[in-house]
Amino acid sequence: MSKNKNQNSYSRRKFLGTMSCAAIGSATFFSTLFNLQSMNAASLTSAAANTAFMPPDEEDYRALVCIMLGGGNDSFNMLVPTSGEHFSEYQTTRGNMSLPLSAVTNLNPLTYNEKTLGLHNSMPELKNLFDEGKLAILSNVGTLVAPTTKSSYEAGNSLPFGLFSHSDQDQQWQTSVPQTTYATGWGGRLADMVQAANTNQNVSMNISLSGKNIFQLGTEAAEYSILPGTGSLGIIGYGTPEPFEQIKTQAVNSLLEYQYQDIFKKTYADVVKASQNTHELFSASLNTSTLTTAFSANELSESLKMVARTIKIREQLGLKRQTFFVRYDGWDHHDELINIQSQMLGVVSKAMSEFQTALEEMNIQDNVTTFTISDFGRTLTSNGNGTDHAWGGNVMVMGSKVKGQEIYGSYPSLALDGDLEIGGGVLIPQISTDEYFAELALWYGVPKSDLAVLFPNIANFYDVFSSSPPIGFMDM
Repeated sequence: MSKNKNQNSYSRRKFLGTMSCAAIGSATFFSTLFNLQSMNAASLTSAAANTAFMPPDEEDYRALVCIMLGGGNDSFNMLVPTSGEHFSEYQTTRGNMSLPLSAVTNLNPLTYNEKTLGLHNSMPELKNLFDEGKLAILSNVGTLVAPTTKSSYEAGNSLPFGLFSHSDQDQQWQTSVPQTTYATGWGGRLADMVQAANTNQNVSMNISLSGKNIFQLGTEAAEYSILPGTGSLGIIGYGTPEPFEQIKTQAVNSLLEYQYQDIFKKTYADVVKASQNTHELFSASLNTSTLTTAFSANELSESLKMVARTIKIREQLGLKRQTFFVRYDGWDHHDELINIQSQMLGVVSKAMSEFQTALEEMNIQDNVTTFTISDFGRTLTSNGNGTDHAWGGNVMVMGSKVKGQEIYGSYPSLALDGDLEIGGGVLIPQISTDEYFAELALWYGVPKSDLAVLFPNIANFYDVFSSSPPIGFMDM
């Protein structure tokens, strides 16, 4: 009898000790924030949410996949001038951070002819995609409030808040509102605008493989976080056959079904119930989603594999518009730049190529565009064994609807004291994040007339009444 009594006591202690942290309050209960914001949406007003939006085609599907290279990619060693005086200029400015010509493979863009440029040798897969017309590179992109010259920079006119700061620039690349620290993410504002186009309003159109992020946070929208290997996580052990978990499941059901008089308790119970229902729907659909494309064994590849599997179940989830956010950190190369960046660029190249192959396997390649962002470019000058925080940098866009095999923008002079160099090898961007993201939004189906809702500064860079696109890298 005493043995049974002790077992019962242990079971009660185990149950009470695990209920709050592993069941209701679990940090793995990723969909709660989305459901909380959805429930609050009725009491909010938003210019984006009030904008009428429907997909241009009832059967049309579009997804944007954002890859954040967290820390600040030294992208002037990713895309390198390789001919004559331009390579000599590169070597002189970069010093011991310059690559030998043997470490770079020349690109052959369709029309760009300002100078010969090459891609880092560790990115052969992306070089192949470039040659196939499925990858474009945008040169010297950065956060801007308005077009900026050397003299306006020196005068302090209309500059982004917290230039060269990781936290500020990381945020501003995700908001595209660089004059403030309080903006929502442009992917979140996009979701506020288009979520109504999805038939299922219980699953966020914004899926994150990297937890909470600013990019997907809107006035009403938030991310639905999943994990690269396992997908969605709900209440731990809920509904499983193990005896203790059955007891816990019954207790959770009792708590959720109780008719609370306190509105906050009732709201929380409703949120938890809705979150668990969303998890079960997502997980059941994901169990049917398999791919034959092989992905490498690293977190970035695994994350993009889960993105592909999630796209495959879009119809089961009732989603016609989606965004995905994947973060790959470790690019703050103040030290050991040459070796570490080479390894990391290789990871990016393989992962993005694998993802594009998976999209083609599913015959959805025309409907998904993948793009990279990073905190900032890095200084052209060496700090001894690495580089420091700078401003303008180079980014990549991949997809079958990208007008690839092309360099967009003007690759800047890398000479110190040039027209765009403001000291220490820092370059002023010539393409704004607004122009970059506005073109992606137009491809996504957003009318030009609504671009200012997403990008408050867009009029400083682009005439929304123009018949031309902001940059021209997307096939609309």
